[in-house]
Amino acid sequence: MQHRDTSIDALRGFAILTMILSGSIAYGDILPAWMFHAQVPPPLHKFDATIAGITWVDLVFPFFLFSMGAAIPLALQKHIENNSGFLSILKIALKRCLLLTFFALFTNHLKAWAIAETPNTPEHLLSILAFMLLFFQFYNNQNKKYKEAFLILKIVSFIVAILLLWKLPFWGGKGFDFYKSDIIIMLLGNMAFFATIIYYFTHNKPNLRLGILTFIMAIFLAAKESQNSWAKEIFNFNHIGNFKFDWVYKFYFLKYLFIVLPGTIAGDYILSEMNKKNEDSSQSNLPNQENVLAIFSLLLICFNLYGLFTRALLINLIVTTVLCGASLYIVNKQNNDALQKKMVSFGSFLLLLGLFFEAYEGGIRKDWSTYSYYFVTSGLAFFSLIFFSIISKRKYLNKMTNYLALNGKNPMVAYVTGNLLLLPILSLTQTKQYWDAMNQNAFMGFMKGVLFTAIVSLITLFFVNKKWFWKT
Repeated sequence: MQHRDTSIDALRGFAILTMILSGSIAYGDILPAWMFHAQVPPPLHKFDATIAGITWVDLVFPFFLFSMGAAIPLALQKHIENNSGFLSILKIALKRCLLLTFFALFTNHLKAWAIAETPNTPEHLLSILAFMLLFFQFYNNQNKKYKEAFLILKIVSFIVAILLLWKLPFWGGKGFDFYKSDIIIMLLGNMAFFATIIYYFTHNKPNLRLGILTFIMAIFLAAKESQNSWAKEIFNFNHIGNFKFDWVYKFYFLKYLFIVLPGTIAGDYILSEMNKKNEDSSQSNLPNQENVLAIFSLLLICFNLYGLFTRALLINLIVTTVLCGASLYIVNKQNNDALQKKMVSFGSFLLLLGLFFEAYEGGIRKDWSTYSYYFVTSGLAFFSLIFFSIISKRKYLNKMTNYLALNGKNPMVAYVTGNLLLLPILSLTQTKQYWDAMNQNAFMGFMKGVLFTAIVSLITLFFVNKKWFWKT
């Protein structure tokens, strides 16, 4: 049976819910700039690459990527222990990549406003149909009694989906377009493939795994030079003859391995502790010291968001260094938890490395993403895992962790429920106008997103309670 870790699921759940929240709050000049991507500020929300800094919204995607990486060691352990071989791992990686690619194309095309510029009842019903088709395509049926029935339904649902993509007049009558995909899911598909393959060959060589990142960095840096080189050829490789595949793969996508592969290191640490036979380390933890470590972890996240957004860079570096040093002191001198020692050490290294890189490429940015962004967000993700793992042990706080973890167990459902189910239902029932009317002030504009996210979460939890998990 595949291992699960509550802190990983909680981080994934936090990422998916905040992703929904950030996309459903009021836009315009109602909310302050730190409520949006730093490079897409209000009131016009036009992309401005000259703006440096990050907000909480800019942590959402890297936290999700990090949790994906952290889950890879747990998911592949039985295959590695059973010596399943490379072809078996390649099959897993390729299948997941292909399914996520389909998911990225299908879900983006079947949004009502992609089918028609001014969607009406038929378009909203098609979106709901798409949600139902996704259920049968990705539902992980564990009941052997209905195995053949669900296999038939899966095949039929894919056939119907392909017919819809073929026949519907998407994008103002232009029809299906490979380049009109959900870029977030497309990136996840690439990361699922490459990170899985890399992890298989380096599962017992973490230093080699991280060393691969230096070669990827070298190609990125060499490709920026004006002269032609083999590195630039590798970077620009996106077609064979007249067949272009840049809609599904670009070397540029591999930049996110700088977040996913550190995530696999965290997964290694967690898996190592899971596999220990004795429980001495968990029994020797000092609750008060852990509470302080949890507070420091939360402060590191909050202060870096504030410092990097307001550009108080020197103060942020000093405070971060002090907090990292204090955290290291706690885990090395007053805490016998080997997992926390490893997590704090590597998280501190990545976070400080990112801050030292901050001035490079014009300052930390999500878009176009910088090396500082990769390292800072990876370091903060380590401390997020530490925070969730500690509060999951506390009597009154573990309910929050468990709530996030439940959402994190079914992220595909949460990701599409808003666009393919909830918004169409609001439109069909003529209640969307009341939701839109919440764009009145900062409080109501924020609560608009909270309400939308809460409903999506409740639907996701319903699926989890029914054990209707969507898997690739």
